[in-house]
Amino acid sequence: MITQQSAPYLIITGLSGAGKTHAIRALEDLGFFCVDNLPPSLLPKFAELCFSAEGRIRQTAIVIDARGGEFFDDLSQALLDMRAQGQHYEILFLEASTEVLVKRFKETRRRHPLSNHGRLLEDILLERQRLEGLRGIANKIIDTSNLTTNELKTQINDLYGPENEKVRMHITVMSFGYKYGLPLDADLVMDVRFLPNPFYIPLLKEQTGHDAGVREYIMQSPVTTEFLKKYSDLLTFLLPHYLKEGKTHLVIAIGCTGGQHRSVMLANSLSEMLFCSEYKVTVRHRDLPKSGAEGENI
Repeated sequence: MITQQSAPYLIITGLSGAGKTHAIRALEDLGFFCVDNLPPSLLPKFAELCFSAEGRIRQTAIVIDARGGEFFDDLSQALLDMRAQGQHYEILFLEASTEVLVKRFKETRRRHPLSNHGRLLEDILLERQRLEGLRGIANKIIDTSNLTTNELKTQINDLYGPENEKVRMHITVMSFGYKYGLPLDADLVMDVRFLPNPFYIPLLKEQTGHDAGVREYIMQSPVTTEFLKKYSDLLTFLLPHYLKEGKTHLVIAIGCTGGQHRSVMLANSLSEMLFCSEYKVTVRHRDLPKSGAEGENI
């Protein structure tokens, strides 16, 4: 959530090939004033110019990344200078798995910004290392490994659309399968593989956590009921403290073996429990089949 009173400057950064271009296009559609590939040393001066516009520029999105070459190293100082001027900002960090990034660069035949000798894998790993500190202070991290362009646009709209101005925290409850790896952008991860597994029931094997039969099978276990109560109580305790520390986006990941049954059902149930006027809750099922998903890959 970006408002003129809190953080009028949204800084978009992250790994090359992770979808920053698609993100800034989505923000342009939301009415943001967008600047791509701004040298970091110009960031404080740019903020001054926007401030002097006396409200004519209300929301600004700025992409700063490795394309800036040696100037990118000036970003840390530029952010300190902005804070010293009383200019508030949020950082949106986009990333993807190394395997996915290699595939994207090979498909598009683009040159990596850090490339000197064409060693793509080394360039990606070097950039990931250089961005560790920036990732650590990001307000929001989006893993685009499994997203289409339309799905990324939807996430951008959910986070920064005008309907979010009165929402104090945006919560994404994500189901996933451990067999496909941990979500890169998760803040809290819960393993629910201790619950009864519908996969071993022939009638339920091909169904998902959306189906009534799967839900009934999982919920018939007293362990499931007790877990939901204890975990929702824990989140009820944690969320106000996250808000107090200034966190505006939280990703809660619920994982089972394949991301089809238990994690999907639990993610749906938790999202219903967390619904509140102060929170905007979005459910995402990372590893369910994407039948009918629209949009090209990032």
